[in-house]
Amino acid sequence: MTEEYRFAPSGGIPNSGLPLLVWRGALNADAEAISQHFARHGWSNGWTNGVFDYHHFHSIAHEALGVSCGEARVRFGGPGGETLTLRAGDAVVIPAGVGHCREWASEDFEIVGAYPGGGDYDIRRGDPAEAAEVAANIAAIPRPEVDPVQGHPIWA
Repeated sequence: MTEEYRFAPSGGIPNSGLPLLVWRGALNADAEAISQHFARHGWSNGWTNGVFDYHHFHSIAHEALGVSCGEARVRFGGPGGETLTLRAGDAVVIPAGVGHCREWASEDFEIVGAYPGGGDYDIRRGDPAEAAEVAANIAAIPRPEVDPVQGHPIWA
């Protein structure tokens, strides 16, 4: 079952009309296996690391995260958003504009990130001077055809 979360703008974070998607225990908890799984569904340009401990979002790409090890509490949607606990095997798709910030993580916490079509990404922090550019960037992003977890149509 897929969980869906929606967020209103919060503290300079624009968020999105598209829902954040979460799959619990859907992936093999191994970084290489997650990266390959995402790539099979067209999500690549991956990396393995953690989640920044400050509120940020991406204005030029949607992002997939797969937890390969440990667990963390991540606040999605900016300062007024919601904190979710993510554990090894969980996956998240973050629509462009949706804020995320690590509030706590186990010492072994590790995630794999990827982007539809191997696209590039940026890091934005909600600077009001960038609001118009961010809005234009987000509006120009095509929706991916399928999700990175099940390969089903996404945000249809």
